Amino acid sequence: MQTEHIFSPSNTKKMLSIYYTAGYPTLDSTLPIAEKLETIGIDFLEIGFPYSDPVADGPVIQHSSEVALKNGMNLKTLFEQLKDLRTRVSIPVFLMGYCNPVLQYGVENFCKSCQEVGVNGVIIPDLPMYEYEELYQDIFERYGISNVFLVTPQTSEERIRKIDTLSTSFIYLLSSNATTGKTLEVKDTSEAYFKRLKDMRLQHPLVIGFGISSAQTFQKATDYANGAIVGSAFVKLLAEEDYESQILPFIQSIRK
Repeated sequence: MQTEHIFSPSNTKKMLSIYYTAGYPTLDSTLPIAEKLETIGIDFLEIGFPYSDPVADGPVIQHSSEVALKNGMNLKTLFEQLKDLRTRVSIPVFLMGYCNPVLQYGVENFCKSCQEVGVNGVIIPDLPMYEYEELYQDIFERYGISNVFLVTPQTSEERIRKIDTLSTSFIYLLSSNATTGKTLEVKDTSEAYFKRLKDMRLQHPLVIGFGISSAQTFQKATDYANGAIVGSAFVKLLAEEDYESQILPFIQSIRK
């Protein structure tokens, strides 16, 4: 696994990450999609585990979660599917989802399962930082699982610097306070926000998510950050009957 190198300060490559929902479009498509994305040069993956109330997600990802749940996807099934992950995929893999399924599964069991299948880290937007520090940090560190924190335009410099000290991979920089799926628009206010973060010269790379869907938005994002995450636009593609043949041209259209 290339986690240490890809998220090191010496890596100057503009990283491209893809988010998609486990169990969508079919229950057994999770690992084949991961394999396909690695073969065409994606730098790291975010695999979402579906939840019935995905408050931070826009309609495209909400729909994918609904379908995945109907298909029978849950954390137990996902970890069973990922047991062969590291014989088939070598790039870093992060799981993304909400607190409730993790608490139901058990935080220690969750981290242990992540370690066993080779997942590098997790992104849990509704896990408060103080709760992570007080209750779960020791568990995450014991199993070597990176907890990725989110930064918004309203996050104070003090909190950002604290996030930087707690991070072990990358910092997820939300392009706005909107839900996923909105197109990235670099206006004067957001440009100042991105520049403020860039000028802080943090220890860990910044990766921008929410609104990345084209070569133009990827370029805008990576003018200010080390990488960008494409989510809703890719999940939308997976709804097509012949999505497998469309993955390569879609990625090529973003990373020109």
